[in-house]
Amino acid sequence: MVDDAHDLLRYESVGPIRVITLNDPDKLNPMTDALHEALTDVWVKVMRDREVRAVVLTGAGRAFSAGGDVPGFLACVEDLDHRRSNMRTARLLVDHILGCHVPVIAAVNGPAVGLGCSIAVSCDIVLMSEKAYLADTHVNVGLVAGDGGVVTWPFMMSLLKAKEYLFTGERIPAATAVELGLANRVVAHDKLLDEAMALAEKLAGQPAQALQETKRSLNLHLQHAALKVLPYALSTESESFSSPEVAERARAFAARSSNGKG
Repeated sequence: MVDDAHDLLRYESVGPIRVITLNDPDKLNPMTDALHEALTDVWVKVMRDREVRAVVLTGAGRAFSAGGDVPGFLACVEDLDHRRSNMRTARLLVDHILGCHVPVIAAVNGPAVGLGCSIAVSCDIVLMSEKAYLADTHVNVGLVAGDGGVVTWPFMMSLLKAKEYLFTGERIPAATAVELGLANRVVAHDKLLDEAMALAEKLAGQPAQALQETKRSLNLHLQHAALKVLPYALSTESESFSSPEVAERARAFAARSSNGKG
């Protein structure tokens, strides 16, 4: 059943599994302020749910998430209060995903870019469609990569590789993501959700306390890293929005969007 009326975020219960779907497919599920806040809040709902045993996180349509949206990007440049609020929400989102007590499976059905990439790779198990790719493009638009990749990637691949992909923003195809350690396996596109649900059912059948506290023990590594890295990374990402390069890019994106070319 669908038990969350929020248009941009579907929350469905399938037995002990909760399926969370980013649901703005016509725009490739961009992280608008509304979706960013809804996705941050939904983990509190999951953590209060006594029946949940596993979560599947995916996107509707052709993309997992195209990352930040143009109006939000421009607002962060022009409105300091909006920027501060956005950075607080970014911190909460990382904390909530890493702190969720049940295993979270990302079913990456298409491109996962920017914040969308950070969210996917913050999950416990990452399954990727053969059509999907990852890309952390923060630096490309003049921003510090403050909300995910700098925390999680060094645990999953060599620091040299993490630097290469964060510095360049290059796309990481699904097979390469598996080789690097950013994803568990590649799945045929039309079988992705079925395989994610099958895995979620398997995990849901495990002894709950044993599985959940094993996850907690493993994620303490990431959470301790987040405590050390995120305050600096997010403060410098916030500072990035004051740079001339970011303002120029934000206004260029806005102009292209208003002309129907975004």
